Amino acid sequence: MSLQVRARWAERGLDVDLDLPPGRHAITGPNGAGKSSLLAVIAGLERADSSRLVLDGRPLDGLPPHRRRVVLMSQAGQLFPHLAVRDNVAFGPRSHGRGRRESRACADHWLEVVGMSDFADRRPSQLSGGQAARVALARALAAEPAALLLDEPLAALDVEATPAMRAVLSRVTHERADLVVVLVTHDVLDVLTVADGPTDTLTVLGRPVEHGPVRRVLEHPRSDFTAGLAGVNLLRAEALPGGGARAGDLDIATGPHAVTGPCWVTFAPDAVSLHHDHPEGSPRNVWHGRVSRVEAHAGRVRVWLETPFAMSAEVTPAALAALPLRPGDAVWVAVKASQVRVHPAGVS
Repeated sequence: MSLQVRARWAERGLDVDLDLPPGRHAITGPNGAGKSSLLAVIAGLERADSSRLVLDGRPLDGLPPHRRRVVLMSQAGQLFPHLAVRDNVAFGPRSHGRGRRESRACADHWLEVVGMSDFADRRPSQLSGGQAARVALARALAAEPAALLLDEPLAALDVEATPAMRAVLSRVTHERADLVVVLVTHDVLDVLTVADGPTDTLTVLGRPVEHGPVRRVLEHPRSDFTAGLAGVNLLRAEALPGGGARAGDLDIATGPHAVTGPCWVTFAPDAVSLHHDHPEGSPRNVWHGRVSRVEAHAGRVRVWLETPFAMSAEVTPAALAALPLRPGDAVWVAVKASQVRVHPAGVS
């Protein structure tokens, strides 16, 4: 079971050529990159300028949505309000001609898998957002799709429901080894939690399209968006033989590398140290800059900086208290050469 997707849609900025084996495949990218449009094309709800879709050896182009063995689940869930939970989940098997008893048995199985057996007789209006999302997932899987398309299924959930649903999503999508799962998300935690298998992939739509094993794409970002998703600072440069790189007039100290020519230079925000005065010590990169904004999140503080290039540092609240920084403050930025990584980049 594999899904081949070739789709070009100029109006939506979509231009992809993907071969997706069974497993979980995350799709992300900036707003307007065509993520939801890609799912709609695969599901048969929209038509691209040109496309070639093949699922398990069957061409999908020209087939109506109900004959594609593709199920699309959006963040809204869209449960039938007049049906009880069990009957919502049984709807797919019933639509495919299975009997009432068999369909309800199938529904009970998937409700147990997603942890919603105790809610089988309730109406959707009696469920929380997280519970409704679990039921929607069970309904999607009960339809026995060959490909399951998930369009930001966690986006509408509150912060308490999201981690639990993410864990359910990871467990349930491993239930069928032959299923192709395509997950659109903006959250790197969704990517890392769900697409965690050796053949699972990450695709970042945009220019360029970045595609490959999840770890490789995140560790070798080729765009500002991917670098932000991975949580690293990114700079386009020219690699120097043996070590170091140059971006315009800026020399960058790096660890040893074998890259030559165009490259991406990356380093983690927590590798950045901040100082009021010019730092002394071991050889490292030192730049003068200015604070653009400060944001606190989950016990850490992200400091956004304008240096010779835009970047960010991550510090503890205690470190920020010892070195008060506000937007507009001047600051010295230091990054050890050993913390700077160099990745080859195509010519742009």
